Amino acid sequence: MNKNDESIMLILSSPSGAGKTTLTKKIQQKYQNFKISVSHTTRKPRSNEIDGVDYFFVDFKKFEELIKQNKFYEHAKIFDNYYGTSKQAVKEIIKNKSDIIFDIDWQGTQQLSRFKELNLVKVFILPPNKKELKERLTQRNQDKKNIINQRLSSYESDILHWHDYDFIVINDNLENCFKQIEKIIETNKNKISLN
Repeated sequence: MNKNDESIMLILSSPSGAGKTTLTKKIQQKYQNFKISVSHTTRKPRSNEIDGVDYFFVDFKKFEELIKQNKFYEHAKIFDNYYGTSKQAVKEIIKNKSDIIFDIDWQGTQQLSRFKELNLVKVFILPPNKKELKERLTQRNQDKKNIINQRLSSYESDILHWHDYDFIVINDNLENCFKQIEKIIETNKNKISLN
């Protein structure tokens, strides 16, 4: 892979509930060339999730086999479940000359950053504050109370990793936040076309 004629590989990371999934969908709607890197996970699908679209849902045994076979660019265990980015899935997207969005956490970002051939643009999204984060997690009503508390307690350690990113964006207003991400995408697209 030649880095200069490469797809943009946009990493979006955030503490859970900061709006990352909504922003990922907005990017895909605006930029047809962006494809979401669909991660493997061992967590159970939510009622609205589709295997192969939202995640590749696999059991622990299968996931651990894939780790042993070195099939992931990155993987991490979060809240008792594994998540991982398959090398094969990324290669398929690149082969089609598409840009990629990685919806991953700071652990995944650190691992992906080791692969120098990847043209990564790393964006860390933060909620305005912890109180707002709690309201969002409670309102989205997808998780049990103990999961919400786990996500809130991991917020403190998540935000310590902001320095691993190229850009920090505060999501206090979805449209403003999206405009900032658009600007980051456009700037990086222009850099690639100049090379």
